[in-house]
Amino acid sequence: MTSSSPDTPSWHSIADVERDTGLSKDTLRVWERRYGFPMPARDALGERQYDNDQLIRLRHIRRLIDAGHRPGRVVALPLDGLVELNTQRQPERIQPDATPSDLAVSNPSRDETGLATERWMQMLRRQDAHGLRQALAQMQLERGLARLITECVAPMNVLVGQAWLEGRLAVYEEHLYTEIVQSVMRQALGQLSQARSPRPPRILLTTLPGEVHGLGLLMAECFMVLEGCHTIPLGVQTPLPDIVNAAATSEADIVALSFTAAQNPRDVRTALGQLRERLPAHVEIWAGGNCPALYKPQRGRPASAAPTFLPMGRLQDIQDGVARWRALAPADAA
Repeated sequence: MTSSSPDTPSWHSIADVERDTGLSKDTLRVWERRYGFPMPARDALGERQYDNDQLIRLRHIRRLIDAGHRPGRVVALPLDGLVELNTQRQPERIQPDATPSDLAVSNPSRDETGLATERWMQMLRRQDAHGLRQALAQMQLERGLARLITECVAPMNVLVGQAWLEGRLAVYEEHLYTEIVQSVMRQALGQLSQARSPRPPRILLTTLPGEVHGLGLLMAECFMVLEGCHTIPLGVQTPLPDIVNAAATSEADIVALSFTAAQNPRDVRTALGQLRERLPAHVEIWAGGNCPALYKPQRGRPASAAPTFLPMGRLQDIQDGVARWRALAPADAA
């Protein structure tokens, strides 16, 4: 697995880079000829080898292209130029409105918040899975599931993602973080589900093929269960026909999908349009995550037609969406 951590090899094959960044081998070769970057070395067999600096630049380039920049504008930029452009992007979606608070029960200062998140990052770098899991579980006991997510998980996701992007965190460390967070949230979710009987809407949750990240989907499910919804989680990478069949079999009222910024915006909009055509008109589609395509105006549908999907840019939008659905649903359904 590709990693730019100091204790791992500093050279990566073109297959490693493709897996790490999502940029295809053909794309990397075309950029090499057209823009002069990346410029890999060659091993004894003549195979391309990319160093850590090039890998980090390619991560930034991929993020900028997903945000709508053209390759011709960004591929040849130096790292500091790429970083500057990335910092000008809109804030990541699915985040709390307020500045994240510290893990302490009292109202913390910004300095205390920074110290707390740094402690968590240190646990992650030490691979202290037990300590990090215990800290998350304690937070959940003290503040509840919703605040665990908005005040801890959401801001930590940003820090972990940024550390990976800049090469300060290895891929295996990012995976470890994700596994720990998911285990804590699933345990809390199970306890919550046992304490209450679900009621409509029935919400089917999944991602489309190519979207392997399920943490955002699990965060969304937690908020849906907190609202008393009946959730049907399918996991990640469910083919479109299977989503349609599962929605019919489970009598879902809503299909909820999660997209990260790594997804191609055009492919996302196309897939959502195809899903809308195949689902019954009464089944809503909710789409959340960091993909910029979700938050652009939806064109190509008659003015009188319902939108292709409803964007959920914040976790708090789930509460509003559930309340709206129940207000509009027939009395026997809600």
